[in-house]
Amino acid sequence: MRDAIHAEWTKLRTTPGTGGLLLAAVALTVAVGLVATGSASCPATGCAVDVTKQALTGIQLGQAVVAVLAVLAVGGEYSTGMIRTTLLAVPRRGTVLAAKAVIVTGAVLAAGAVAVLGCVLAGRLILPGSGFTEAHGYPPLSLGDGPALRSAAGSVLYLGLIGLLSLGAATAVRDSATAVGVVLGLLYLFPVLTHTITSPHWQRHLEQAGPSTAGLSIQATIGLRSLPIGPWAGLGVLALWATGALLIGGLLLRLRDA
Repeated sequence: MRDAIHAEWTKLRTTPGTGGLLLAAVALTVAVGLVATGSASCPATGCAVDVTKQALTGIQLGQAVVAVLAVLAVGGEYSTGMIRTTLLAVPRRGTVLAAKAVIVTGAVLAAGAVAVLGCVLAGRLILPGSGFTEAHGYPPLSLGDGPALRSAAGSVLYLGLIGLLSLGAATAVRDSATAVGVVLGLLYLFPVLTHTITSPHWQRHLEQAGPSTAGLSIQATIGLRSLPIGPWAGLGVLALWATGALLIGGLLLRLRDA
């Protein structure tokens, strides 16, 4: 397993574009967070804004870059035919997928941590100037606050799970473009449906079942009782999606020829 992990790490860091995708994930996440934070305001009469979630809005865009990165970790090998060499070097196909999962998840978690810290720092610096002060019940944004720490750490875990979901999807379909379309469809279709369906009953169920709508509930720090699904339960739903994708991808990897 150690040799497989080392091989996958070598491939990831030497593949053109990997570093650029990780930097893009960080930059886009922080940039969108800056815009969202800068556009928020709290008038003198008071407000009810989840400032931590507002600062972490960029995760919704950064996840798309993470999905592309994870898909290419598998799809790129199928497109070039390198997957045959990989499977010759490591015949145990489950080990190959596990090694890819470890390396991709590690890279995504590292980039996600940097992006989330950047978003939190931006929120801490910008929000007080927009009226989110202690006088209005908003102390400076800090990871020393329990709910804010859970929201930030959960956002990093969210990106890691998106990477695993994407990796499993790419292993199952073997084509990068198709896999990216499938993953992005899953991530962004559920939020669109929840806004187009008028039935509150079905809206709630879609929010509870969607990988992104459920998973992003981990960012909420206020109004938790009114959420369709709790923060950790929502992240658990995303974990189930990622596990299912990896199991299907792993099974198909075993059954099919390279």
